[in-house]
Amino acid sequence: MLLTQYRIDLVVAGCDESGRGCLAGPVFAAAVILPPKFNHPLLNDSKQLSVCERELLKPYIEKHALCFSVANSSSTRIDEINILNASFEAMHRAIDGLSIKPDLLLIDGNRFNPYNDIPFECIVKGDCKFASIAAASILAKVYRDAYMEDLHAEFPIYSWNTNKGYPTEFHRTAIQNYGTTPQHRVSFRLFPSPEQPTLF
Repeated sequence: MLLTQYRIDLVVAGCDESGRGCLAGPVFAAAVILPPKFNHPLLNDSKQLSVCERELLKPYIEKHALCFSVANSSSTRIDEINILNASFEAMHRAIDGLSIKPDLLLIDGNRFNPYNDIPFECIVKGDCKFASIAAASILAKVYRDAYMEDLHAEFPIYSWNTNKGYPTEFHRTAIQNYGTTPQHRVSFRLFPSPEQPTLF
């Protein structure tokens, strides 16, 4: 069972991102502050959940959280400052959107750029250990997936409604056949070729 509270004497916000390994689209991040007795039997790292389970948990988290915020950094921004810094930037924006200032940030992973004067702790596989990080991972994933499904209507040949911008064989082949879009991260290796044609 995931731990709801890291420190019962502090207001703790869990933070996580979604989409770091994608070839296209923004990276999303969420920050969530949960009440001390928050619980749901399905709550877990978003990668361990089905689409239906994530969709079920999203409104539950949003209803019962003390506050939450979701933000993103664009593909252009990722190319400008690299994916790691863009992930931190998206987390900062999510934290900035919280209606309650946390006393402590729990960050999934092993690195983070400090945000203002708020203390933080990095926790490897934190989304499997702490409820607030797991909740953040779910919100970031669900919001990003919905964003990529909307983009699919504009660029259907890449099947972002199914691969969500990740480097599947189909996605890489489509890039090779049709070129890139403004949503592609051109600083990434999009396919095994020295040239990356742009047709859009």
